[in-house]
Amino acid sequence: MIQELSILFIEDDIVETMKMNRTINKLEVPYKIQEAKNGEQALDILNKGGELPDLILLDLNMPKINGLEFLRILKDDERLKYIPTIVLTTSNNRKDVLECYRIGIAGYILKPLKYEDYVSKIHKVLAYWSINELIKP
Repeated sequence: MIQELSILFIEDDIVETMKMNRTINKLEVPYKIQEAKNGEQALDILNKGGELPDLILLDLNMPKINGLEFLRILKDDERLKYIPTIVLTTSNNRKDVLECYRIGIAGYILKPLKYEDYVSKIHKVLAYWSINELIKP
């Protein structure tokens, strides 16, 4: 059964944020999206005590708390560590990929240059997670 996804999208680039919103609006997957401009803002959202997101889409290269630092904090927190986190980045640095998986991500996706390819990747990710059994704390 397809369920509405609650997504926390962590991205500091306004163009990338607009692209994500445009993409999700085109898709037929029910969703709620909340945006954070960096890891610090995302942690504030997660620690408010409200309902946690079903999925986190995370950029690595951000100010204040970068993606790797955010992942370490997230996965060290007993309440937050089970939220599936997908890295959505331009970094194809093997060291970054290995470190992200070591920390405990659910996936690592390179942002494609062509918009059509971006839509296709995001659609596949959201379709998969919308039918997956998610852990609700």
